[in-house]
Amino acid sequence: MEIAFGVLGGLGLFLYGMNLMGTGLQKAAGQKLKRLIEILTSNRFMGVIVGIIVTAVIQSSSATTVMVIGFVNASLMTLSQAVGVIMGANIGTTVTAQLIAFKLSDYAPVVVAIGVAIWLFSSKKKNKEIAEIMIGFGILFIGMDFMSSHLKPLSNSQVFNDILTSLKNPVLGIIVGFGITTIVQSSSASIGLLLALASQGLLSIDIALPILFGDNIGTTTTALISSIGANKTAKRAALMHFLFNVVGTIIFMVVLRKPVESLVIYFSPNNIERQIANAHTLFNVINVVIQFPFAGLLVVIAEKLIKGDEEKVQGLKYLDTRIIETPSIAVGQAAKEVLRMGRIVRENLRTAIESFYAKDESLTQKVFEEEKLINEIEREITKYLIQLSHAPLTDAQHATVTTLFHAINDIERVGDHAENIAELSQTRIDEKLWFTDMALDELHVMFDKVENTFSKSLLAFKTADPVIANEVIDLEAEVDIMEKEYRARHIERLNTQSCSPSSGIIFLDMISNLERISDHSSNIALYMLDALK
Repeated sequence: MEIAFGVLGGLGLFLYGMNLMGTGLQKAAGQKLKRLIEILTSNRFMGVIVGIIVTAVIQSSSATTVMVIGFVNASLMTLSQAVGVIMGANIGTTVTAQLIAFKLSDYAPVVVAIGVAIWLFSSKKKNKEIAEIMIGFGILFIGMDFMSSHLKPLSNSQVFNDILTSLKNPVLGIIVGFGITTIVQSSSASIGLLLALASQGLLSIDIALPILFGDNIGTTTTALISSIGANKTAKRAALMHFLFNVVGTIIFMVVLRKPVESLVIYFSPNNIERQIANAHTLFNVINVVIQFPFAGLLVVIAEKLIKGDEEKVQGLKYLDTRIIETPSIAVGQAAKEVLRMGRIVRENLRTAIESFYAKDESLTQKVFEEEKLINEIEREITKYLIQLSHAPLTDAQHATVTTLFHAINDIERVGDHAENIAELSQTRIDEKLWFTDMALDELHVMFDKVENTFSKSLLAFKTADPVIANEVIDLEAEVDIMEKEYRARHIERLNTQSCSPSSGIIFLDMISNLERISDHSSNIALYMLDALK
């Protein structure tokens, strides 16, 4: 029991350290990681490179694959792009095993102490990120050392030695590796456990290799579970990950097992940990080299096994909770979704204005239906941002999330005013109200000015351009003056009975709604200016 508790405690420290180091690396990488994903094209080789780098940073191939499924589910990545990233993720995950095999446990406490000192006594954000990486790095090795020391008594256990002897059956070894990784949901952790056993002389390379191959299959279960509830394309991405590792395992077990075993023994004859780490790297690199030319075939097989077309998505386009695993990318995606919501609202505003001039009831109904979608998107973005705000974000990312909260509120209010305009249009249609040419001309001028103000606010939001943001604020001031002038003129028309009272009420409500839209546009611009300070 003492051994079990010790191993579990060490494994817990290992996982915590790996997670902490990955989080610190993500924060330090920040925008660079986001740009890496954005440069993805249909070039699969570039996808492999991106997969390697992203996984090396976030310290988990499972997290990378889950993120890829999120991108595919949000229609931001095709299967052809995804297969390259998945292949690269398998190589990237070998970095952890290589680090562990260097046996840096003796230096781990010193690294943690330096990291904590930097964290406590430095106020600079960059220094704190470096401290987080150091603390995670140190704890990872302390956990490894903890596992190794508690596994040492097993070398004298005949029962345990008999169990290991039974694992010389390669199929059983694969099943054990698969099972352990599925349980701990981390191939790095299961390989860490494998290295801990090896460090105590409990494993030989011929027993370790099948377990290692099983670990690589087991790591795909995280993505498979994550794909439940996703669209068919995302399910295909998860299946490709599984097929890729299964095919690789078959190739190695049938053809390449002995050559790889001989090669790693040749390079590190007296170091079992290095042999396992090198075998892990060779498996994944060679697997990518062999299967890369057939990546398109993997896509075809996945499409054949999971048949059917995607249904048209009416709600969110860019967001998926799986992407929150990588906050720097999730923040960028949230900004894209808010901007998309803004464009939908702008189109609805134009439809509402058109319905007023065309006196078209079908257009007013279209506005009402679209407003339901806008409200749904606003609710979903808000829920997503709440989840994202609890992720490990940098100060700049927290500020961006706060700006997004404010922006969606103002965009949603513009949508409400567009709905109000449609309701006023419907009243005009129902009551057959007429307006003077002067009133219609004034509304037309104000419509154009307000629509331009809102469009520029979205452009300022997209480009983070302070010049455009200040233009929005100037336009809003012009709209305020226009609203006061038009209100005064219309009251004069009412006094001289140049128009009917019912039409007068509609006109005043119209310019009031338009003026409020310009106010919300100005708010969006001001949020951007505050964020840029």
